[in-house]
Amino acid sequence: MKLDEWIRQTKQKKQQKFSYSEESLLDEIKESSVSMDLDETAEQLKRVFGGSVDFSMNRISIERMSGVLCYLDSMTDSTLISQAVLEPINVHNHSENYILEEQGVHRFMDCLFTGMSKQLVTEQGKAIELLLRGYCLLYLEERIEAIALKIQNIQYRTITEPTSQTTIRGPKDAFIESADANISLIRRRIKNPALRFEAFQIGTDAPTAVYIGYLNNVANSGIVQELRDRLRKADMNAVYSSGVLEEFIVDQTMTPFPLIFHTERPDTIAAGIIEGKIAIIVEETPFVLLIPVVFSDFFHISEDYNQLFMMASFIRMIRYLSFMISLILPSVYVGVILYHQELIPTQLLLSIIAQREGIPFPTVVEAIIMEVTFEILREAGIRLPRAIGMTVSIVGGLVIGQAAVEAGLISSIMIIIVSLTAIASFVSPIYSFSMAARLLRFIFMIVAASTGLYGVMLGLMIMVCHLNSLRSFGVHYLETITNFHIRTQKDNFLRFPAWAMKTRPSFLRSKQPVKQPDARPPSPPKKGDDNENS
Repeated sequence: MKLDEWIRQTKQKKQQKFSYSEESLLDEIKESSVSMDLDETAEQLKRVFGGSVDFSMNRISIERMSGVLCYLDSMTDSTLISQAVLEPINVHNHSENYILEEQGVHRFMDCLFTGMSKQLVTEQGKAIELLLRGYCLLYLEERIEAIALKIQNIQYRTITEPTSQTTIRGPKDAFIESADANISLIRRRIKNPALRFEAFQIGTDAPTAVYIGYLNNVANSGIVQELRDRLRKADMNAVYSSGVLEEFIVDQTMTPFPLIFHTERPDTIAAGIIEGKIAIIVEETPFVLLIPVVFSDFFHISEDYNQLFMMASFIRMIRYLSFMISLILPSVYVGVILYHQELIPTQLLLSIIAQREGIPFPTVVEAIIMEVTFEILREAGIRLPRAIGMTVSIVGGLVIGQAAVEAGLISSIMIIIVSLTAIASFVSPIYSFSMAARLLRFIFMIVAASTGLYGVMLGLMIMVCHLNSLRSFGVHYLETITNFHIRTQKDNFLRFPAWAMKTRPSFLRSKQPVKQPDARPPSPPKKGDDNENS
């Protein structure tokens, strides 16, 4: 055996031995209770956190008893610990020794740590979990429980305006990375005792807090239970963002269309919860998920309900039209130019032929080149710093486009088609939904180059069949379209007046289908009423 191979195998055995010991230690802690021996507890915590520089452990004395106070400097405020924990212990009246009594610890907590979130923990695994979330732990001699005090010091950015879903007339606050702050933003809008929030811990290597919020007297119990089951079955090592969690709980992943709604607007989430939907809040993520959803939900924004219903309906139809333009406009152009020239007026056809004279690429290759170029420019504008992002857009849109036309590489009509397609794609209020059109656009162009408009129509039919096969937590993706009834269309393609929308969406199967039974249209007072008031 060679020397280098023997060294490599020895290192692997040492690493495996270390990983096994670490894994067995964590499993042992999860199943163990808080020990009455402080030395054993201190040694156990030192083994868990090793030589981490932010782990602090202090020996203290309480009522002639020994205690251990431990916390993470990076997750707590050491100054606040001194003021709210150590000082009250030091000035405590030692003449009355009641910690060893049956209810002594509860009296001790209520007396010293008033106005502070606190709880008793009997499981060592739960205690370490709270320690990692910003709690400080107080272990007492001869006690089988630890006192957990919430003294977090996690720096978050302040609440600012939404960046991805702006509005003209509406609230200007957005979710941030703090789950507590996000829950507060929702609770401020829904002051209802039926609003429930449930907590889950997901992730083996980096446990992350995940919360679900819903109205207990409105949301469908079956959908809520299904969401609980999927969250418990989400076997993942870490939840980096809500998008990662989405792939573990979604009904189907082999689709370009999003099956879970996400937004950074608290008013949108609050409105969805009131309708009977369920919110999913992930710690350290400024985007909140909403389930279940249907196809038409991705064309609705909170701005629709902040203006007159006629204008909101008109703009909503513009969104549907823009989606179709961004999806099939380049493929329609390719199909018409290659197979259906008779559909083009003569003067326009002559103009297009004159522009394409001397172009070295076929129409479909020209379209694909321009679409790929624009996708590159779009990604470059997003990833680059704001100071130079605008420069990239100007250089890409004006200099490169104009130079390509003058050089005879691209026709002017193709620049117009690609620009109109790009502008239409920006109309979509949900970024993840517009990405589906961006991906399918290339497929439709290839199909149009092969079979013309017949292939485009066939592709649309296949897409509709695919959409009809999708489910969002058991709800049909095209429920509001296939189940066409006037009651279900009051907030679908058009928006009816607010007083006319008396029921919740039927696809939610909520416990209270009627949300405002006594809503009436406004009307001016009658002439007799005016006389009585005068």
